[in-house]
Amino acid sequence: MQTIWLSGAEWLAVLRTGLGLWWLESWRHKDRKGWFERGTGIAWAADVAAKHRWGVVRTGFRRVVEPRPKVIAYVVVYAELALGLGLVTGFLTPIALIAGLLLNLLYLVLMIHDWAEQGQNAMMALISLVALFAMAWQTWSLDAAFGLFP
Repeated sequence: MQTIWLSGAEWLAVLRTGLGLWWLESWRHKDRKGWFERGTGIAWAADVAAKHRWGVVRTGFRRVVEPRPKVIAYVVVYAELALGLGLVTGFLTPIALIAGLLLNLLYLVLMIHDWAEQGQNAMMALISLVALFAMAWQTWSLDAAFGLFP
């Protein structure tokens, strides 16, 4: 592959790192006190799920999230942090890419009625797919340094 300035593998590492920084920004701007103490994030999601056009989303939310809102709040917030750190450092990159893709798809499905807000999730999911199938952990990563995922 011929590119300008960096090799193809290095550009993939840049893409992977940028995606990780995007996840870290998502984590950074969250009002964690609101999510953990007042339950604002889960309350917002509950309102969206209750009005969702797909019954499976309403049912899934009722069965998975409603019984354990505080646990799910911590899972969502710290998953974004873990994804960001994993992608920026290139540690357990394939796992982070798959988990991030699944989280973005979950966000997309939850907000299916409001596509204007979904550009970010769609782009992050696309970057995750490209980085996963192009094996973006081969350069500038702890995975490469440790010989993980050859």
